[in-house]
Amino acid sequence: MTIELQRKNRFIVGLTGGIASGKSTVAAHFESLGVPVIDTDKVAREVVLPGTPALQEIRDEFGPAVIAPDGTLDRRALREIVFGDEQKRRRLEAILHPRIRDESMRQASAADGPYVIIAVPLLFESPMKDAVDRILVIDCSEEVQIERLMARDGETREQACRIMATQASREDRLSIADDVIVNDGSRDRSFAAVERLHTDYLVMARRKSG
Repeated sequence: MTIELQRKNRFIVGLTGGIASGKSTVAAHFESLGVPVIDTDKVAREVVLPGTPALQEIRDEFGPAVIAPDGTLDRRALREIVFGDEQKRRRLEAILHPRIRDESMRQASAADGPYVIIAVPLLFESPMKDAVDRILVIDCSEEVQIERLMARDGETREQACRIMATQASREDRLSIADDVIVNDGSRDRSFAAVERLHTDYLVMARRKSG
């Protein structure tokens, strides 16, 4: 079976949610059920490894200051350049997004399992949302997000709010959702929701592959 045919028959769920919403916890539970999970944050790091075309394009576009002494991408320096500059951010996205999408879909096509989950933190803003069959949003209140950011990352409330303001709103994320798991702190309830959706996705995957 060719990769293109595998991709056509593969049932893919896009998993997303705001920062500190609990995406990793939910993704790990799907993995425990035998579902391959592709993390686009990891893919994004892979496509800019030293020697890759993407890293060279970023250097050409933003200058040698974004390359660390060891030849890797200096993410902090790059963030400082693109943060708050819409035009530069879009230029960076034009370099990265197609490569992240292509590599994620390649991994999805090659993965074993009944279906595949691709975890995309900023799915609302990404063209990847058009490449998946179903969108699962991990949701919680903004106040819970703030509290988790303060506890997890040591952010001040002001910093946490500023980070959240750079992402799509809760309403925007929910607007693209086919399924929602409310992850407000009850792990047992979240895991039960994962298991219910897993049963549904198995049926959907069989229909698509059949």
